[in-house]
Amino acid sequence: MQFTVSNFYGTTFLVIIWSIVTEIALELEAVPTPSQHQLEANAIIQSGWWNYSDPEGIDPQNICTWPSIFCNTDGSITEITCPSRDRWSKFASLNLSVFKNLERLDVINCLLEGTIPPEIGNLPKLNHLDLSYNSFHGEIPPSIGNLTQLNYLSISNNQMQGSIPAQIGNLLKLTHLDLSYNSLDGTIPPEIGNLPKLNHLDLSNNSFHGEIPPSLGNLTQLNYLYISNNFLRGSIPCELFFLKNLRRLELSNNYINGTLPISVTNLTTIKILDFSINNISGEIPPYLGLPSLVILNLSSNNLTGTIPPTLQHISDVDLSFNYLMGPIPKGFTELTLVGNKGVCSEDLYFQNKYEIQPCDNKVITAVLNQTKHNLVIAFPILIFLIIVLLLLLYLRHVRIGNKNKQAKATTTTKNGDLFCMWKYDGSIAYEDIISATEDFDMRYCIGTGAYGSVYRAELPSGKIVALKKLHGFEAEVPAFDESFRNEVKVLSEIKHRHIVKLYGYCLHRRNMFLIYEYMEKGSLFSVLYDDKDAMELDWRKRVNVVKGTAHALSYLHNDCSLPIVHRDISTSNVLLNSKWEPSVGDFGTARFLQLDSSNRTIVAGTIGYTAPELAYTMAVNEKCDVYSFGVVTLETLVGRHPKEILLSLQSTSSVCELLDQRLPQPTFSVLMDIIRLAIVAFACLNPNPSSSPTMKCVSQCFLSELAPINIPLHKISLQQLMSQELRHYLKL
Repeated sequence: MQFTVSNFYGTTFLVIIWSIVTEIALELEAVPTPSQHQLEANAIIQSGWWNYSDPEGIDPQNICTWPSIFCNTDGSITEITCPSRDRWSKFASLNLSVFKNLERLDVINCLLEGTIPPEIGNLPKLNHLDLSYNSFHGEIPPSIGNLTQLNYLSISNNQMQGSIPAQIGNLLKLTHLDLSYNSLDGTIPPEIGNLPKLNHLDLSNNSFHGEIPPSLGNLTQLNYLYISNNFLRGSIPCELFFLKNLRRLELSNNYINGTLPISVTNLTTIKILDFSINNISGEIPPYLGLPSLVILNLSSNNLTGTIPPTLQHISDVDLSFNYLMGPIPKGFTELTLVGNKGVCSEDLYFQNKYEIQPCDNKVITAVLNQTKHNLVIAFPILIFLIIVLLLLLYLRHVRIGNKNKQAKATTTTKNGDLFCMWKYDGSIAYEDIISATEDFDMRYCIGTGAYGSVYRAELPSGKIVALKKLHGFEAEVPAFDESFRNEVKVLSEIKHRHIVKLYGYCLHRRNMFLIYEYMEKGSLFSVLYDDKDAMELDWRKRVNVVKGTAHALSYLHNDCSLPIVHRDISTSNVLLNSKWEPSVGDFGTARFLQLDSSNRTIVAGTIGYTAPELAYTMAVNEKCDVYSFGVVTLETLVGRHPKEILLSLQSTSSVCELLDQRLPQPTFSVLMDIIRLAIVAFACLNPNPSSSPTMKCVSQCFLSELAPINIPLHKISLQQLMSQELRHYLKL
């Protein structure tokens, strides 16, 4: 009975609830859902922007007839512009979230104030947004990054604060961005460099600080760049000078320093350059003044030197208030150069009005004064450097003395055989080497060659070393014995980060081996001919390998007590550590150059890398290594030995076609380095040794900034590289 009553009440309760729900649903069905048109009309009416009571030309029931409102054929609003206004209104009073079909919101000078609401990001079809010349304040809402269809955005001439949201980098269709004349601060977000279609960027007259992000160099479609009147520091990123479509670049009134690089002449379409009121120093690049340039303003900086004559062709030039000197070139007005105390003129009027000095002995006097000034600064520095040099020489003398004492203490002679170990992570003993390799068991062998074998050994200290060992029968061959002893002699006297380190050696009849630092990645040759390793050795790593090799050879040729010629530079003798950093190894055929000798010898080296002239002159000099370095550089870029390329030097193939196809196409910044390497390689391969560069020149050109190349990179041919047409860009 109790169970039945419970079921009865439960059923009755459910029936009552169901009746209530049904009644509510019927009431809701009786209330019509507002249409899209009604939602938009309500938002327009409630905004208070329009005076819809004016009957002239306005249908109060049809908002599509109202001024500054445009609709599609379905009666939905697609465009809102600024109605005639006589009083200020809040921007947020317009409910933006209802305008699902809005494509254009253009409210320039519309007497709007307040903040920009985050709901502005809820306009999925918006492609044009102009909020300029109002009184907006607050920050730019990050939701603006949701407007992925936007191609025009301007919030200029307001009172906006805060930083630019990084989400602005999501607007991939944006072609015009203007945030000028606000109070925006923070740094310029690098995400702006993600806007591939941007052709107009104006961030001027704000309070941005920090440096100009190099990522702006990705804006290859950019025509106009304005960042004047901010608090930017640092140098101008060289990436900006490769924007081939740039017509106007204004960076005035900041705190930009550094020099004007020669790459500024890459801007072949530029019309206006304004770098005035900054802290830019150094000389004006000699080739500045390409034909397109109309206005150049470098005033109020720290520029020095003379005035390049190429600037005469520019219509409007202002170089005032710098530290320029020398006669005013023909075509310049003295007003253009006022404030440069070093310039001179023969015109009495300008001498009196602008205090410009006459040219009689003026240049000589200025130069002498400048020289005196430089001497006052340089003399104490020179004295300091001399003291430091003497101290270093003394310390070197002490170090060599200690090293000799240590070598004597750890050297034993037995029946004419020699054994020596230097200290490295503790004292290394002969027995440790034998134990670590189990008496040179083949399990530890990592390479073999004409000289013998190379073994990997882990010492008791945990240090891993490489052992280069001659087999017993090879030790009896005088040439091999001489090679080993020569390598010890050379490597004992040199030290460079890109030359393999010799830790010790053992020279006696039972075992003859050298102990080196261990290079985990093996030789450059083995890496290039293994597809997996070759792909891991990307373009940036390859560039660094070539540069490190060049620095090592420059050191051997110029910074040793006697110049050393390696004579066997090849990809097999460039070794790579775990960080892909190179070290030059195998000095068995290396020679010290005697300055008072002809240095003639038998031909040495690896076939395919040896300089052709060595076969008939037999004269050893640094140019032997220069040629081999050129082959190694080219092989590193191509991914294989370049013998076919060297046999077809008249080819019109472009550099890009010759690059190792196993790697993806290099980015622009890396491609510039690759072009530099290619120019260097063919300069080193010059069949006339006297015309090839020295390794010192090559090393220095890798440390300097690349001069602008007027030929598009993908159009540089093999023939152009071999003809020395491009060498002047590297000052080789």
